[in-house]
Amino acid sequence: MIQRFDVGTRMSEMAVHNGTVYLAGQVPEDEHSDIGVQTAQALAAIDALLARAGSDKSKILMTQIFLADLADFPGMNVVWDAWVAPGHTPPRATVQAALAKPGWRIEIVVTAAV
Repeated sequence: MIQRFDVGTRMSEMAVHNGTVYLAGQVPEDEHSDIGVQTAQALAAIDALLARAGSDKSKILMTQIFLADLADFPGMNVVWDAWVAPGHTPPRATVQAALAKPGWRIEIVVTAAV
Protein backbone atom coordinates (compact mmCIF):
# COMPACT_ATOMS: atom_id res chain seq x y z
CA MET A 1 0.00 0.00 0.00
CA ILE A 2 1.21 3.48 -0.84
CA GLN A 3 0.28 6.37 1.47
CA ARG A 4 0.53 9.86 0.04
CA PHE A 5 0.50 13.02 2.14
CA ASP A 6 -0.53 16.53 1.11
CA VAL A 7 -1.52 15.40 -2.36
CA GLY A 8 -1.76 18.18 -4.92
CA THR A 9 -2.43 18.27 -8.63
CA ARG A 10 1.29 18.28 -9.44
CA MET A 11 2.93 16.44 -6.54
CA SER A 12 2.64 15.06 -3.02
CA GLU A 13 4.86 16.27 -0.16
CA MET A 14 5.55 12.72 0.96
CA ALA A 15 4.87 9.10 0.11
CA VAL A 16 5.34 6.06 2.32
CA HIS A 17 5.70 2.57 0.84
CA ASN A 18 6.99 -0.66 2.28
CA GLY A 19 8.61 1.00 5.31
CA THR A 20 10.31 3.77 3.33
CA VAL A 21 9.48 7.48 3.40
CA TYR A 22 10.10 9.55 0.27
CA LEU A 23 9.98 13.33 0.66
CA ALA A 24 9.51 15.89 -2.06
CA GLY A 25 12.20 18.54 -2.19
CA GLN A 26 11.93 20.76 0.89
CA VAL A 27 12.60 24.45 0.47
CA PRO A 28 12.74 27.45 2.80
CA GLU A 29 9.74 29.60 3.62
CA ASP A 30 11.75 32.84 3.51
CA GLU A 31 13.18 33.45 0.06
CA HIS A 32 15.04 36.55 1.24
CA SER A 33 17.11 35.05 4.06
CA ASP A 34 20.70 33.81 4.06
CA ILE A 35 21.76 30.19 3.55
CA GLY A 36 21.83 29.46 7.28
CA VAL A 37 18.21 30.47 7.81
CA GLN A 38 17.07 28.80 4.58
CA THR A 39 18.84 25.55 5.49
CA ALA A 40 17.31 25.56 8.98
CA GLN A 41 13.84 26.13 7.51
CA ALA A 42 14.18 23.28 5.01
CA LEU A 43 15.48 20.94 7.74
CA ALA A 44 12.58 21.90 10.03
CA ALA A 45 10.15 20.98 7.24
CA ILE A 46 11.94 17.62 6.90
CA ASP A 47 11.66 17.01 10.65
CA ALA A 48 7.92 17.73 10.56
CA LEU A 49 7.24 15.46 7.60
CA LEU A 50 9.31 12.61 8.99
CA ALA A 51 7.44 12.87 12.31
CA ARG A 52 4.11 12.62 10.47
CA ALA A 53 5.33 9.39 8.88
CA GLY A 54 6.51 7.98 12.22
CA SER A 55 10.18 8.48 11.40
CA ASP A 56 12.96 10.92 12.29
CA LYS A 57 16.34 12.18 11.08
CA SER A 58 18.19 9.24 12.64
CA LYS A 59 16.48 7.00 10.05
CA ILE A 60 17.47 8.95 6.93
CA LEU A 61 18.75 6.61 4.23
CA MET A 62 19.82 9.20 1.64
CA THR A 63 19.89 12.97 1.26
CA GLN A 64 20.24 15.04 -1.88
CA ILE A 65 21.00 18.73 -1.43
CA PHE A 66 20.65 21.23 -4.24
CA LEU A 67 22.34 24.62 -3.84
CA ALA A 68 21.77 27.55 -6.16
CA ASP A 69 25.36 28.64 -5.48
CA LEU A 70 28.16 26.36 -4.28
CA ALA A 71 29.60 29.34 -2.39
CA ASP A 72 26.83 28.55 0.14
CA PHE A 73 28.28 25.06 0.79
CA PRO A 74 30.21 26.01 3.97
CA GLY A 75 27.28 27.95 5.45
CA MET A 76 24.85 25.13 4.70
CA ASN A 77 27.22 22.61 6.29
CA VAL A 78 27.36 24.58 9.56
CA VAL A 79 23.58 24.19 9.95
CA TRP A 80 23.55 20.61 8.63
CA ASP A 81 26.30 19.49 11.03
CA ALA A 82 24.40 20.91 14.01
CA TRP A 83 21.15 19.23 12.86
CA VAL A 84 22.15 15.76 11.71
CA ALA A 85 21.88 12.93 14.25
CA PRO A 86 25.39 12.03 15.51
CA GLY A 87 26.28 8.49 14.56
CA HIS A 88 23.48 8.43 11.97
CA THR A 89 24.88 10.67 9.24
CA PRO A 90 23.31 9.48 5.99
CA PRO A 91 24.85 9.16 2.56
CA ARG A 92 24.57 12.58 0.95
CA ALA A 93 25.11 14.32 -2.36
CA THR A 94 25.32 18.09 -2.77
CA VAL A 95 25.17 19.70 -6.20
CA GLN A 96 24.69 23.12 -7.70
CA ALA A 97 21.39 23.55 -9.54
CA ALA A 98 19.08 26.24 -10.82
CA LEU A 99 16.15 26.16 -8.40
CA ALA A 100 12.50 26.85 -9.27
CA LYS A 101 12.31 30.21 -7.47
CA PRO A 102 15.10 32.79 -7.74
CA GLY A 103 15.14 33.45 -3.96
CA TRP A 104 15.60 29.81 -2.98
CA ARG A 105 19.21 29.06 -2.12
CA ILE A 106 18.60 25.40 -1.16
CA GLU A 107 16.31 22.42 -1.74
CA ILE A 108 16.70 19.14 0.15
CA VAL A 109 15.34 15.71 -0.81
CA VAL A 110 15.29 12.93 1.79
CA THR A 111 14.51 9.23 1.76
CA ALA A 112 14.14 7.57 5.18
CA ALA A 113 13.07 4.37 6.88
CA VAL A 114 9.94 4.36 9.01
